[in-house]
Amino acid sequence: MKHPATIAAALALTTAALTPAFGQDLTHPAPPQENTIFLVGATLHTAAGQIIENSVVSFAEGKIGIVGAADEVMPRILLTDDTEIIDVSGHHISPGFIGSVTRLGLTEMAAVRAQRDFNEVGDATPEVRGYVAVNPDSALIPVARTNGVLTVGVFPTGGLIPGRASVIRMDGWTTEDHAIDRDAGVIINWPRMRPSRNRFDQPSNDAEERIQERIAQLDAWIDNASAYRELRAADPSTPADLRLESLTTVLPAQPRGQHQNPVFINADDYDQIVAATNWAAGHDLNAVIVGGRDAAMCTDLLKSTDTAVIVTGVHRFPKRADSDYDDAFTLPARLEAAGVRWCLASGAEAGHERNLPDNAAMAVAHGLSPDAGLEAITAHAADILGMGDELGTVEPGKRATLIVTTGHPLEITSSLAHAFIDGRKVDLTNKQTKLRDKYREKYDRLGIKREED
Repeated sequence: MKHPATIAAALALTTAALTPAFGQDLTHPAPPQENTIFLVGATLHTAAGQIIENSVVSFAEGKIGIVGAADEVMPRILLTDDTEIIDVSGHHISPGFIGSVTRLGLTEMAAVRAQRDFNEVGDATPEVRGYVAVNPDSALIPVARTNGVLTVGVFPTGGLIPGRASVIRMDGWTTEDHAIDRDAGVIINWPRMRPSRNRFDQPSNDAEERIQERIAQLDAWIDNASAYRELRAADPSTPADLRLESLTTVLPAQPRGQHQNPVFINADDYDQIVAATNWAAGHDLNAVIVGGRDAAMCTDLLKSTDTAVIVTGVHRFPKRADSDYDDAFTLPARLEAAGVRWCLASGAEAGHERNLPDNAAMAVAHGLSPDAGLEAITAHAADILGMGDELGTVEPGKRATLIVTTGHPLEITSSLAHAFIDGRKVDLTNKQTKLRDKYREKYDRLGIKREED
């Protein structure tokens, strides 16, 4: 008889060997764009303040070219033999949606430890970059892509400084193929500013001291990074420190031609937002508040410091027992009315990132204008992630990352007719659509009438 430990070890090895197959995507990445494409006849939502009926959008070599009204543009241009014209009359064109804060590619099934690659060992790991851990074969990526999410920000989590966010495209063979911006900014988990009142937690007299200790650690990291940069500038032979080197990208007074990256600070409570915003301003850092459930309570501070907010979803209950029932639904409209820079993330687990446009639709149903709702998951998201010069709007010179939908982009009943990432026409199938088609055929063969018929 085999020893129980031997059997357990064998089962563990078998499980580990089979784990990658559980979540593997079998769709093929799109080939490079070879010929010029014209999309003609749709209603165009540029996400830059313009809606064009019966529009034309052209793109070549992955970049947008002509944008305008079809009846004005088409008679004046000479098309080559290899130009592809796609008639999208009755449809809508918009930029591809941008999921600004996600774990897509970093997690597949929560029950399998090997498929949860978003939390590094250690309390401060600023050298970590999110895109490196992305699984290009994740079955969750094409699911989100099928609902128009073509670009996402990948955020590691855990610890005081979890790492750096990366911006990735939702198509590619490798992590390098996916990566657009490998280092979009450093992530910070701001400590709670009030001792816990959870009845299961033991009361502690040193809770305030621990809070101040965490903030002092953040001060030390920024001060050390600044001193390290000065030392390296004075003596290039100084040994490199990957963690401090990573933090120098968020410091003020960057070298000529280099962009100062933001610090993405996870903070929901009023006290957290105020403390984090003032801390960042004190160090001359470009802060972006991630979460921001109480952001509407401190709009004057956010505006005066030009601090942006990434609202992590509206599909949630009110934060407090005495809040209005629609408190979460109306937060985007309140931030927009106050003039705060903001965008919208889904706030959902990776498997539900496809619901990003539904969050924007809910915000529109509770006071936000349709244009602002679309910009919240396109133009504004691109700007806050530092990609506004390349993504987020349908304008000449930008990446041809856009979608064609059967109805308004935020209408829940709309579906995708076409999607392009850098001009490449991407596959809109996924495991869910294939299962749908499989069982549709099953009932067709059995002669059973479906409700949709």
